Amino acid sequence: MTMQSANPRAKRILMIGAPGAGKGTQADLIAKQFGITHVASGDLLRRHITEGTTTGRTVEAYVNKGELVPDTIIMDMLRKPVMAASEAGGYVLDGFPRTVDQAEAAYRTAGSLGVGVQIAIHLEVPEDELIRRMLARARGADDTEDIIRHRIKVYEQKTRPLLDYYAQRELLIQVNGARPVGEVTWSIVVQLQRAFKRPTAPGRVQTTTDRAVA
Repeated sequence: MTMQSANPRAKRILMIGAPGAGKGTQADLIAKQFGITHVASGDLLRRHITEGTTTGRTVEAYVNKGELVPDTIIMDMLRKPVMAASEAGGYVLDGFPRTVDQAEAAYRTAGSLGVGVQIAIHLEVPEDELIRRMLARARGADDTEDIIRHRIKVYEQKTRPLLDYYAQRELLIQVNGARPVGEVTWSIVVQLQRAFKRPTAPGRVQTTTDRAVA
């Protein structure tokens, strides 16, 4: 971000990837590696619902109707955790934004507070592997192959455009997420260390190759 953060040394990272790409796993590992906070929008939503907070009751009403939770509610919910994480050293954000419109709205809000995303990490995983992973962990009737393919299609239409958005506005790191968990983590850590040591101008895309982890 071009705007100064309240904590200029904070690391502010966004994970992007299709369902089954391993965003949550890698976000948690990266957060631990750098001593920063993993902020997962889905976990926060479920916690609010479980605790019966005002936000939780509002969110639950949308969920029960099968409707999407409005962006403004999610952004209000994320504001305090993101601010606190930024003050404490940084965050790895997982689950939001999911569309360019959401990213623009988040940019206006978080940017004005100096806590916007600095680096986006994209986990690239072939569709066949995504389907295999999600079927392997299937838990209910909503985890059929047809439904999984639909979720991936929605991701391609709605979320993948975020890659161009962050490549142009901040820094996008592309990572082969089809490899073993440890290799993917190592690759992300190496590129993040490089990026934080040598600031890169917006628009430059860094790509991890198999050779880089050989």
